[in-house]
Amino acid sequence: MALDDVVRTTITGPRIEEAMYRTLRWIDRCIAAHKKPDVQNLFGIVQGGLDPVLRDICVRGLVERNLPGYAIGGLSGGEDKDSFWRIVAQCTAALPEDKPRYVMGIGYPLDIVVCSALGADMYDCVYPTRTARFGTALVPEGVLKLKHKAMASDERPIDPTCPCMVCKNYTRAYIHCLVTKDAMGSQLLSYHNLSYMMRLSKDLHTSIVEGRFPEFVRSFLRAQFPKGDVPEWVCNAMEVAGIDISACCAPFPSSMNDFAEEFAA
Repeated sequence: MALDDVVRTTITGPRIEEAMYRTLRWIDRCIAAHKKPDVQNLFGIVQGGLDPVLRDICVRGLVERNLPGYAIGGLSGGEDKDSFWRIVAQCTAALPEDKPRYVMGIGYPLDIVVCSALGADMYDCVYPTRTARFGTALVPEGVLKLKHKAMASDERPIDPTCPCMVCKNYTRAYIHCLVTKDAMGSQLLSYHNLSYMMRLSKDLHTSIVEGRFPEFVRSFLRAQFPKGDVPEWVCNAMEVAGIDISACCAPFPSSMNDFAEEFAA
């Protein structure tokens, strides 16, 4: 990854523009200093905060340098989800389709599915292991908090559909006992959570290759939101991505129809 000047998306004013132009200057210095282009792919990082104009300037500047891959940086810094997905959509639409597009710091399963629908390819985050340290497991329905008292007598595995070593050998009750007393509980949950993320990524990738990604998205959302209460920002993002999830969430506001038409143009 090229060195970039990243500032929180909640910051406004000239500091955002300063950071974006510094990032563009630094990519040229990174390219000049890159000694192993035959074995290392140098990625540039799109900055610009939540300003669409600055993001566009940065994207165009990086694309002009014809890099092996591109990252979208500066997100997951406290911004609202509506701003988050719009920036991702803007950047992925402007970056080359034949180069990897990497959204930095994204680890929530819902965010990964949404960003993939918007055209992103790669992600990284400490979330699966960090949330494990707090006693939380990732499951198809969302999260399962193993520290809750209700888990103390639950003899089921974390996820009956999961083939990982933890789900095959340990009950929720046993892990509940561990996470409140022993570091081994966090280690077992980390193992499970990483297994969950690997299966999610594999299933997501396979659905794209087999041409059934829209159905994968709908199945994912039905599991996460069985009552149909899909967040509005997800519904709006899927409309822009061209994926029909009308059976999963409430109708779109008319203002978002206008945005979708403008984005497509």
